[in-house]
Amino acid sequence: MTAEELRHLYFDFFIGKDHTLIQGASLIPSEDSTILYTPAGMQPLVPYLLGEKHPAGKKLVNVQKCIRTGDIELVGDSSHLTFFEMLGNWSLGDYFKRESITWSFEFLTSGKWLGFRPQQLHVTVFGGDDQVPPDEEAAALWEEVGISRDRIYFLGRDDNWWGPTGNTGPCGPDTEMFIDTGKPSCTPACRPGCGCGKYFEIWNDVFMEYRRTADGRYVPLEQKNVDTGMGVARTVAMMNDRSTIYDIPQFQPLFGFLKKLSGLGPAPDGQALRSMRIISDHVRTATHILGDDQGIPPSNLDRGYVLRRLIRLAVRHGRKLGIDEPFTHRLAELVIDVESPVHEELARNRRFILDELSMEESRFEKTLQSGLREFEKLLPNLMKNPAKTIPGRIAFRLYDTYGFPVEFTAELASEHGMTVDMEGYGKSFDRHRELSRQGGEQKFKGGLADNSEMVTMLHTATHLLHQALREILGDRVEQKGSNITEKRLRFDFSHPEKMTDEEIVLVEKRVNEVIEADLPVECAETSLENALEEGAIGLFRNKYGDKVKTYRIGDFSIEICGGPHVTRTGELGRFRIVKEMSSSRGVRRIRAVLE
Repeated sequence: MTAEELRHLYFDFFIGKDHTLIQGASLIPSEDSTILYTPAGMQPLVPYLLGEKHPAGKKLVNVQKCIRTGDIELVGDSSHLTFFEMLGNWSLGDYFKRESITWSFEFLTSGKWLGFRPQQLHVTVFGGDDQVPPDEEAAALWEEVGISRDRIYFLGRDDNWWGPTGNTGPCGPDTEMFIDTGKPSCTPACRPGCGCGKYFEIWNDVFMEYRRTADGRYVPLEQKNVDTGMGVARTVAMMNDRSTIYDIPQFQPLFGFLKKLSGLGPAPDGQALRSMRIISDHVRTATHILGDDQGIPPSNLDRGYVLRRLIRLAVRHGRKLGIDEPFTHRLAELVIDVESPVHEELARNRRFILDELSMEESRFEKTLQSGLREFEKLLPNLMKNPAKTIPGRIAFRLYDTYGFPVEFTAELASEHGMTVDMEGYGKSFDRHRELSRQGGEQKFKGGLADNSEMVTMLHTATHLLHQALREILGDRVEQKGSNITEKRLRFDFSHPEKMTDEEIVLVEKRVNEVIEADLPVECAETSLENALEEGAIGLFRNKYGDKVKTYRIGDFSIEICGGPHVTRTGELGRFRIVKEMSSSRGVRRIRAVLE
């Protein structure tokens, strides 16, 4: 089975259950983002999980491109990717556990669909704690469809609980489905989720039946939702009796190219195989980020930093395989050739993808040279250390300041009869990562998952800002992302140069004129075609499907958007631009507040 065949089977099955097929969203979260990249199928649907009416109805099915930045360090094993596709079916206040579990079992085991043997299927359910009871209902439903009790596992909150995305909001237990690969158990206690590879997770049904309150209580939701996710790569691997996700067709041309370029034989050793997996995954992920129609270039900030890190990690592992020439753009060409029949945006943005990869490899080469020069300056003092050990903090400074990989420092140290204090390096790295995580959590706090009054007001203000920028700077201005907290809005937009002070004043003045005019903000549902004919800006229209919501602000602006918004612009107060700055090459960033 190919990935394309799996997608069509999944769509056909759920369309047959009266679901409406909707398009997936961009990898680059479009508005009020709480995250850098779309990490799951549910993220673009958060407003509807919170109660907004979806134009396509209450029962939906789709496939969503996802990136999990938290999995970067896990890539190289048999089952983790940073970029993957997630199939999902959704109930927005319609069906619940019975239908979800019954249909999951049918799709997995029926000969008309995937045809796994029921005996291969193992499931986990929420085991309960002092706040929420065990999900005995889900366990009983699994028994009802034919899963024996010895293949049902009650696990804790870390394994079988979803959400909320912030401190408060919708959440609930989930049930996860695993295929027994037939490998021997690692220990007598081996069970789904242990990580040894015997059990391969392919599907997850989330039952959003609670709301976490500000005081930490879990209260029943009025609108109970179902949110599911089936990984395309994992399922295709299992359907083809493959032991890893890297054995599926999408990766074979990439592995073949790397073996040829590096001179490796047909059976590389474990470390070389791990490097090949990391390179293939990271270049594939970078290709999809750059190839997205909202694609961004590598940079030292936010999304661009993640992209830069992926590319440079791939180059580092290429060096480990003995590849000293630029190669990521050549590997990306294979990704585009293999995947553009489904992901047409890769073909549309081919030149941008290849150019950016080539430039980033060139920049990294200069970075390595800078790090090498710094190492050589430090070398005389380092050689005086009787222990012949480079302190971990020095190795980390070379990495943090110059981007010089610790593996390269270790190689140079070895050439001079020294070693690197890797434990000390690890401690320095962990401290840096913890500080970065804390800063990131603060930075991306808030967003669409937060429907507070101020967030709603700032969301409407981004529409005013967007249109004002287009009026002052020209229609070439396009939104490239935004983030909203209780205190401010942040808006990224395409523009080749720094705004002048006069332009900033004009934009701010124009927004305030619209606020003072107290224009109505009107929502309408219509077809995508009609919305575009009416002049709606549709930069992110692919997240909504054939039916869309438009928000018209008097005769000033009209955008395709999921909401929420105020009812009149006069509710917003005074708009003030706090800062205009660079976000990445060709993209500017405005921070603004309402006073």
